[in-house]
Amino acid sequence: MISVLVCDDQALIRTGFATIIDAQPDLQVVGECGDGRAAVDMARRLNPDIVVMDVRMPVLDGIEATRLLAGAGVADPVKVLVVTTFNLDKYVYEALRAGASGFLLKDAPPQQLLQGIRTVASGAALLAPEVTRQLVGRYAARIRPAAPATETPLTPRELEVLRLIAEGLSNSEIAAELVLSPETVKTYVSRILTKLDLRDRVQAVVYAYRHGLAPS
Repeated sequence: MISVLVCDDQALIRTGFATIIDAQPDLQVVGECGDGRAAVDMARRLNPDIVVMDVRMPVLDGIEATRLLAGAGVADPVKVLVVTTFNLDKYVYEALRAGASGFLLKDAPPQQLLQGIRTVASGAALLAPEVTRQLVGRYAARIRPAAPATETPLTPRELEVLRLIAEGLSNSEIAAELVLSPETVKTYVSRILTKLDLRDRVQAVVYAYRHGLAPS
């Protein structure tokens, strides 16, 4: 059973999410709240498997709440799936930098929300290739450092895979591009995450651009 904490300042949306989630045999809502501060407090008390987090909320916004729950240096990070009505690049980028494992829009169909929760809870990341491409296209110039990284623990092939991840390609697309099997690509992705001490491919995208390892 995957335990879920739902945080949204709009009661109607919060109740709707909770109803959809609780109807699933493998998902259980353990709490609901309407602001980021309450989300942090409840998450630390209830220890859910995943927090479904809105962005714009009173008291403490979803980005800062995510940073407190899943950001760098957090001793026992909680997986966060950001779900918002705002498809603005700055929210996507800031949410991912804060430690979120995924990003969805509220107008996504219910099945996509449920699958997103399961995906993030399993330890995988949820960032659709089209979202990655939009993020990269708008933010590459800001994310890219003044000088590229001079040292990396990655092999040339792993660097190739990382660059394709940063372009927003899925494992199957990377496999087709490099003429590899999907299983081999999955192994490369796992090695990249381990070597760079990253949690998921979402962090890999941010890492690639912040360290000058992504395509120009």
